[in-house]
Amino acid sequence: MGNKQKNLKRGLFAKKVLNLSKKTAKIFLLFLGPLFIVLSLYNLLFLGKLYPGVYIANISVGGLKPNEAINVLAQKVSPPDKITLFYNNNSFEINLREIGFEYNLPESIDSAYSQDRTGNFLLDLSQRIQAPFRHKILGLRFAIDEDALTKKLTEVAQEIEVEPQFPSVELSGAQVVVHKGSPGTSVDLKKLRIDIGQKLTFAEPPSAEIKVSPIEVQLNEGQAESLKQRAENLLGKTLVLSFEDNTYVYKNEQLFDILSPSGGYLDENIKSLVADLADMVERSPQNPVFVFEEGKVKEFSPAKDGVEIKKETLFNMISGNLRTLEALEEKTAPLDIPVETTPPEIKTADVNNLGIKEMIGKGSSRFAGSIASRIYNIGLASSKFNGILVAPEEVFSFNNALGDVSGYTGYKQAYIIKDGKTILGDGGGVCQVSTTLFRAALAAGLPIVERRAHSYRVSYYEQDSAAGLDATVFAPTTDLKFKNNTPGHLLIQTRFDPKALTLVFEIYGTDDGRIASTTKPVVTSVVPPPPDLYQDDPTLPQGTVKQVDFKAWGAKASFDYVVKKDGEVIFEKTFYSNFKPWQAVYLRGTGPVN
Repeated sequence: MGNKQKNLKRGLFAKKVLNLSKKTAKIFLLFLGPLFIVLSLYNLLFLGKLYPGVYIANISVGGLKPNEAINVLAQKVSPPDKITLFYNNNSFEINLREIGFEYNLPESIDSAYSQDRTGNFLLDLSQRIQAPFRHKILGLRFAIDEDALTKKLTEVAQEIEVEPQFPSVELSGAQVVVHKGSPGTSVDLKKLRIDIGQKLTFAEPPSAEIKVSPIEVQLNEGQAESLKQRAENLLGKTLVLSFEDNTYVYKNEQLFDILSPSGGYLDENIKSLVADLADMVERSPQNPVFVFEEGKVKEFSPAKDGVEIKKETLFNMISGNLRTLEALEEKTAPLDIPVETTPPEIKTADVNNLGIKEMIGKGSSRFAGSIASRIYNIGLASSKFNGILVAPEEVFSFNNALGDVSGYTGYKQAYIIKDGKTILGDGGGVCQVSTTLFRAALAAGLPIVERRAHSYRVSYYEQDSAAGLDATVFAPTTDLKFKNNTPGHLLIQTRFDPKALTLVFEIYGTDDGRIASTTKPVVTSVVPPPPDLYQDDPTLPQGTVKQVDFKAWGAKASFDYVVKKDGEVIFEKTFYSNFKPWQAVYLRGTGPVN
């Protein structure tokens, strides 16, 4: 077949298709035209009116203009005065006016009017076509004070609900006691609110049945016995968490509260513990403060990294340490609190030119059991050292920095050692300060030029240390001295906490790479105290006994102190203490009784 014949056939086929398309278009136009006219008339008929088939709370508003529909609703809807709630044979009423209830008729009509006028052409067209054949029921819009309603419903629930007694473990004397718990009931406030809203929306009598669900929390015998065994495994054990110089200790009932009666641990209680620690530990980055006036640092705070606890990591660490305490014989499970740090914008070295860059040594001591006047003196004496600068190559004297210690300078009477006796004297407690500074100087690796131990063992200095790490002072004969052989100035800072009964000395300067070490004090030649001594005192009424000196065991103690730099020893010394056995002395009254 030639090309001419092929082209002829193609032309005839195209002509047939064109004729067919014209016929289809005519049929389509014949159908679409009347439909378009009907729809146009339909939309024109309901212009500015609600389309048919629309009901609000079963009240027909179709075909009405919005203002007409509002009038119809106003005539047929009566706002209720109260909500009535039922439970068993009891009823509870809530005054709707007290919780700000009112119907919003204009908004209800606006919502209905916009149902078929969404702006989506196909959706609106479909809705309008179905309108004459539908029965679309919408709710009334209303305003209500949700907080006030919740409060009212909660008050009703509290009258109905039975508080469950959750299982718990406590320590009664030395015995672990498990309380199995008892069941309770709970009102489903969410469902109750939905039921009330449904009734108000459709203008039905606003009443609802209160649904109560049981709360089953009681342990059976096996569960109670298992929980008791786990608690006994934790009895006398401690979970110790540390960060910087703070320690947080949890034991006995604090650990029992974390045990889950069903096995494992209560996640929420561990998270609560972590959250409490975060409140105490976390901080924003802190730029340094350095105010230098008249040869002394008046105000100082070092640069501090911002700190944020790695909460998920800590959660897992606590869980793991609890498992260790439960399963093994270890009495203590220590862990360092994991944190993320953010450096401050300014470093400590940027705010001074004295070589004060970082903390190079810290010493601490505790003084639990001190009388009030001794605590006061510790605070007063330690304040004298806050902000002191020690120049390079200067030998620092504790007594010179402290100044006069007497009633004239504000000190109160507390127990001191004088002439072989423990007596009340001005400034009792100053040696707590010298002992703490001595420990900080050791930690900083500074040469100790002068130090003397106490005559007898003082219990305060052994609350957080072995015997022998103390330093007594008594001007002008007994002093504590050390030398600043670092490249820059030293800055002394003190932190006195009368509530925690702790004292901390911090020494700031330039870390030149020295490493200080002290051996654990070796205590030998332990001697018991002499028998108690009773002395007659006619100034005291007969029958009165007053203790004026306190017993202490005698002993010898020593420890080695070595400071190295670049692998070489730059200072070493062995410190000795020779503590005498100390006798308790009591005054026995022989005078007349008033």
